Amino acid sequence: MRKWNMRCTYPSRPVTWLLAFSVILGLLPALPGCSRRPPARHYPLAGQVLAVRPDGTEITISHHDIKGFMPAMTMPFKVKEAAATKVLAPGDEVKATLCVTDDEAWLEQIEKTGHAPLPERRTVELPAVELLKPGDEVPDQTLLDQDGRAFRLSSLRGSAILLTFIYTRCPIPDFCPRMDAWFSAVQKAVKEGRIPGKVHLLSISFDPEFDTPAVLKAHAALRGADPTVWTYAAGLRQSFDPWAARLGLSVIRDATDPSDITHNLRTVIIDRHGRLVQIRDGNGWVPGQVIAALASVNAS
Repeated sequence: MRKWNMRCTYPSRPVTWLLAFSVILGLLPALPGCSRRPPARHYPLAGQVLAVRPDGTEITISHHDIKGFMPAMTMPFKVKEAAATKVLAPGDEVKATLCVTDDEAWLEQIEKTGHAPLPERRTVELPAVELLKPGDEVPDQTLLDQDGRAFRLSSLRGSAILLTFIYTRCPIPDFCPRMDAWFSAVQKAVKEGRIPGKVHLLSISFDPEFDTPAVLKAHAALRGADPTVWTYAAGLRQSFDPWAARLGLSVIRDATDPSDITHNLRTVIIDRHGRLVQIRDGNGWVPGQVIAALASVNAS
C-alpha cells in the first residue's frame, strides 16, 4: 500500500504545475508590452517646419537626409502628442525622432532648435482647375504602363476602375505603401470573384522622371500586381498634372530638387462608362469599403 500511495500522490505535483503554467501562458498575450509586433524603428530627424495642421496632429517639415531611411525632402508627418506642435510655427527649426513601423510613421520628442526665414520654394505653378463631381465623365488621359506601352484611360471602358496616385520612392508606410497594400487586398477580392463584373486597378505615378517603365515593372512585381487586373503607369507631366488636379491630387515639386515632392492622397472610383463615382480623400479608407463600393457600382 505504501508503494501504491507514492505512485498516486507524487505525480499530482507536476500535473498541478503544468496546469498553472498553461494558465500563465494563456494570459501572456494580454499583458502590456507582450505584443508580437516588431518594435518601431527610430531615426533622428532635423529640418524646418513649413506648416502645422490646426489640430496639431500633422506637421510638414523640409528635412535633411535621414540616414538609413530616406533622402532630404519635404513630407507631412503624423504627431500623436498634438500638444508638442502647439508651440511650433512655420520657419521653426526642429529636431525629432521619426518612428516607423510596417503600418505607420510618426514623430516623437520634437524639439525646437531655432528659427529662420522660410526659403522661397520654386515650384511649378498650375492654373486653378475645377474639381470633377460624381456623375461627371472623367476626361481621357494618355498613360505609359510598366511595359512601356502607351494607352488611353478610355481603353478601360467596360470595367469599373479603382485608381490611385503614388510614387515608388515614397517611404512613409501610411502614404503610398499603404495604397499599394490596400490595392493588393482589392486585387485579391477581384481574383476570388468577390466583386461582380469587370474591375481594373490603376496605380499612377506622378514622378515619371524616376518611375520609368522598368522601375514600375519591378515595383509591380514586388507588390504581386497581376497585369490583367492591376496596372502601374505614369503620365506625361504637361498633360498629367492638370488632369490629376481635377481628381483632387495636389503635388508640390521643388524645381531645384526633383526628389523633393509633397503630395496628398486621392483614390478614385470610376464606373464602367467612364463616369466619376467617388473620390476618397487621404488614407483613412480600408479595402472592405472600396470592395463594397465597386460591387455596388457593377451591380447597378
